[in-house]
Amino acid sequence: MNWKKRIMNCALFIGITTFVMFVINKLIYFISTVENVLDRIKGNYYEWRFGKIFYTKYGSGKPLLLIHDITPMSSGYEWNQTIKELSKTYTVYTIDLLGCGRSEKPNITYTNYLYVQLITDFIKHVIGKKTDVVASGLSSSFVLMACHMDNTIINKVVMVSPHSFASLNKSPNKNSKALRILLNTHIIGTLVYNIIFTKKNIVSTLKNDYYYNNAQVTEELIQNYYEAAHTCNSSSKYVFTSVIGRYLNANVTSVLHSLENSIFIILGDKHIEKYNCIGNQYQEQLPSIEVVYIEKSLLAPHMEQSDLFTEQLQILLETE
Repeated sequence: MNWKKRIMNCALFIGITTFVMFVINKLIYFISTVENVLDRIKGNYYEWRFGKIFYTKYGSGKPLLLIHDITPMSSGYEWNQTIKELSKTYTVYTIDLLGCGRSEKPNITYTNYLYVQLITDFIKHVIGKKTDVVASGLSSSFVLMACHMDNTIINKVVMVSPHSFASLNKSPNKNSKALRILLNTHIIGTLVYNIIFTKKNIVSTLKNDYYYNNAQVTEELIQNYYEAAHTCNSSSKYVFTSVIGRYLNANVTSVLHSLENSIFIILGDKHIEKYNCIGNQYQEQLPSIEVVYIEKSLLAPHMEQSDLFTEQLQILLETE
């Protein structure tokens, strides 16, 4: 009889614990999205085969596609400070990559090649002509691979704070696969994800990694990143699990030599040892790559020093 009682108590405990975690997840979703700040920027949707893709279009002139970094808290908002000036000269497109921002977030394994396909299809079906592309962070590798797969769609490439070759060469292993499986579970995995992407942790990331001047980390910026991380019941966790599972990495060194595009790199000048090393890495593989530093900035020079960044970007895009 005692064993039956133990089983019942254990089942009751598990049930209550699961329900509490479910309620916590729903509460976090409500708190993070109640202001609905992402929808203040209006745009359109591209009906892609893996899900609807949110994008914006501004200005007139030669096409320019801006691609945000691939993190669960990223979206096209990343380029908010640069669009107005760039749209005076270019037709500027921003895109929320699949699994991020206002785009759909299916429960799939996100890979480098998936985003290569998305970028390629978006340029062909929405922009409709060869375009210059600016991409930040890990998304820079998608653009390089897209150039390699199809040399008719992308003209100039500008990479903002691209990842190092050592980082991009890491492949999935047993530990990364196991962590991905845990985080992909519906209730426990979502709770762990929500604990990782609390508002406090997002603020810490922005201040320690993205911005040199912490005074520029505004409440609007924080709320946009916080909401992006938790929209659609925190479904951006599927992108996160693919990132930490190393499914988005690609060996770009194997394709750099074959590219005929004009390629530029823009980096923040702070933590210069780290970023200078990355710039040198790319130039060693392809000496024609030009590296430019934006003063008083870290990983997000396009956000922190938007005027300097935009001025430098226009010079690079006009370079023959």
